[in-house]
Amino acid sequence: MPHRELDVDSLRPYCPYYAAAMDMLGRRWAATVLRALLGGATRFSDIAGAVPGMTDKLLSQRLKDLEADGLVERSVQPTTPVRIEYRLTPKGAALGKVLLELNRWALEWVELPADR
Repeated sequence: MPHRELDVDSLRPYCPYYAAAMDMLGRRWAATVLRALLGGATRFSDIAGAVPGMTDKLLSQRLKDLEADGLVERSVQPTTPVRIEYRLTPKGAALGKVLLELNRWALEWVELPADR
């Protein structure tokens, strides 16, 4: 895929590439699931445990969505019982720096409600 240069001085108000990326990442819990996978191959139960408040049904759907987007791959380990792991693809791993930078921004600028 060709590299597209970004010139901040000539930014147009709308970019279809940015909009498509935000559609992928903007789904509920999508970026949180991707962040949970930054450490490497992870089992479903470990992701579920790392993301409080997310139902198994929604996690399953989000993993399918992220796999369809080419950001996550599902790997079946031939063990007894069968072990399924999820990991970021190179495309998904390329988001790592973006997700961590967003996390840094959130730590500095986002205030959580008192009940969290």
